[in-house]
Amino acid sequence: MNSKFAAYHTPEILVDTDWLAANLETPGIRIIESNEDLLLYDVGHIPGAVHIDWRRDLNDQTTRDYIGPQAFAELCRRHGITPETTLVFYGDKSNWWACYAFWVFQLFGHTKAKILDGGRDKWEAENKPLTRSVNAFPASDYPVPSKRDDEAHRAYFQQTLEHCKAGKKLVDVRSPKEYSGEVTHMPEYPQEGVLRGGHIPGAKSAPWARAANADKTFKSREELEAIYANELGLKTDDDIIAYCRIGERSSHTWFVLKYLLGYNQVRNYDGSWTEWGNMVRTPIEVGA
Repeated sequence: MNSKFAAYHTPEILVDTDWLAANLETPGIRIIESNEDLLLYDVGHIPGAVHIDWRRDLNDQTTRDYIGPQAFAELCRRHGITPETTLVFYGDKSNWWACYAFWVFQLFGHTKAKILDGGRDKWEAENKPLTRSVNAFPASDYPVPSKRDDEAHRAYFQQTLEHCKAGKKLVDVRSPKEYSGEVTHMPEYPQEGVLRGGHIPGAKSAPWARAANADKTFKSREELEAIYANELGLKTDDDIIAYCRIGERSSHTWFVLKYLLGYNQVRNYDGSWTEWGNMVRTPIEVGA
C-alpha cells in the first residue's frame, strides 16, 4: 500500500494514479469524473470514466435540495452501477467537486467509493492517458435506496443554529477574506449570491485548500493533524460542522476530517454561507 495512505484513518478510501492506471479495465470498478469546469470531461477524460454533473445530476431541479432515492437509483442505472460496484471519483481543483459527488453518494449509502489522490491534475501532470471516447455501459438494476440518510452526513440551518448557540465546533473552510467579510465569494469569482459578508459566530477558519499539496494530492496525516488538531483544537469525538458557500468546498474538508483523520461526528452544512448570510435575523461575526 502507498505508505502515505497507510497512515490515514481509512487508508482504503484513496487510490493513487498508478493503481488506477493499472486497473482501468478491472471489472467491478466505475470511474466517475466530477468537475467545477463542466467542459473538461468533453475535452478528455480518464478512459472508461463517466461524467457526473453536480448541478444537473445531483441537485433537484426545482427545490434547493439533492435528488431523492428514485432519481439516485436512476442515475446509477444509467451508468451501469450496482451496489457492488467500486466507484473511483476524481475531478479538477484538488478533487473539490469529486469530494462533493462522493459526499452525495454517501447520503444514499453507497460506501464502496474511493477518491483518486491528486485527481485530474495529477493524472494529467503524469501524462497518463486521456480519451474523448464515451463508454455506454449496459444499464444496471440499482435498487431504490430506502431513504436518503441526511442525518449522518448533513446539517440543516436550524441544526447549525443550535450547534452555534451550544458553542460546538464549526469550521469555516472558505478563503480568509470571505471569512472576515471583506468579500462574499472567492476573490476571483463574481461577488454575488449573498447580502452579507462574515462568518457564523464561533466558527474557526481553516481554508479547505490547506489540506492539499501543490500537486493536488492530500497532505500527510501529520500535516493535516497540525492544521485541524493542533491549530483548531479539534478532538476526535467533537461534534463538528463544516461549511463554505454552498457545501462543495466543505465536502473536501468533511472527507479529510472523516476518512483521513478519523473524526467521528462530522457533518457538512450545504446551505452554508449563501443561506446563513442571507437569513433574516440571523447573527454573524465579521473580522479575522
